[in-house]
Amino acid sequence: MTSNTTPAPNDTATGAPRAGGAGQLGGLTVSRIGYGAMQLERLHADRDAAIVLLRRAVELGVDHVDTAQFYGDGFVNGVIRDAFRPGDGVVVVSKVGADPDPGGPIPLRPAQRPEQLRASVEDNLKSLGLDQIPVVNLRRLDTGPGLRAEGDQVVDLDDQLAVMTALRDEGKIGALGLSSVTPDGLRRAIPAGVACVQNAYSLVSRGDEEMLRLCTGQGIAWMPFFPLGGAFPGMPKVADDPAVRVAARSLGCTPSQVGLAWLLHRAPNVLLIPGTASPAHLEANVAAGTIELDDTAMAALDAAESRSTDVALG
Repeated sequence: MTSNTTPAPNDTATGAPRAGGAGQLGGLTVSRIGYGAMQLERLHADRDAAIVLLRRAVELGVDHVDTAQFYGDGFVNGVIRDAFRPGDGVVVVSKVGADPDPGGPIPLRPAQRPEQLRASVEDNLKSLGLDQIPVVNLRRLDTGPGLRAEGDQVVDLDDQLAVMTALRDEGKIGALGLSSVTPDGLRRAIPAGVACVQNAYSLVSRGDEEMLRLCTGQGIAWMPFFPLGGAFPGMPKVADDPAVRVAARSLGCTPSQVGLAWLLHRAPNVLLIPGTASPAHLEANVAAGTIELDDTAMAALDAAESRSTDVALG
């Protein structure tokens, strides 16, 4: 789904201004605001609406999308395959490390073993209709909210990197990223080449400041998931923070837009992948890229209480 067209640095392949400006991802120039596709599962009963939403993202200057085969057990990847055209120049970022588990307490189960990682890449290639996935994130289960590995799912990072770099050498993936990884894990992986890191991080949950600094220094894209917090019980919400609400009133925007704008201002290597099933929310998320936060506003937001929560789901 990538394009042979070479757009101007600040424009997408379709000629639209890049949402949030231009950033770097695995040697590719992309919009700093992308789209996290997980919430497309909510449109399972209205596939046409899901396709329309993705087409609207392209119109708004979004040119990278975050997905996984385990989102809707292949449904989301299938929508992405049908929605995007080669001329759109959309960079697909997928992830491996879990498999669908529709009958489980949550619809995921760990899939950390090297043979499972390879099988997941093959499944993603098939459902996306691609010969190569531009970026694939290895979802570790070391940190952050979500699954934890047990038994034979506890796999050494070096063994996982070996299969992922082999898949890159084979041309099945273009670049390698990491998700839910510790600073030590990232340092171990850097020699293998790391394009991006996806960890939970937001204005009100800044436990990974060390990771952000490490990524910034290494030129690795920082792609926070749950950028607005509140994804699980016990997680603080960006929109509830008093400093965020004050800034939103002053700027004439929503608290969620302030939270996204703060992330973009936090470091130059930040790329956002907010997700939504609503066209209106999609437009609001993209518009956050136009919000200017001056030094006074940033100082007030930086001083907001930082609360880090590690919520285990299973």
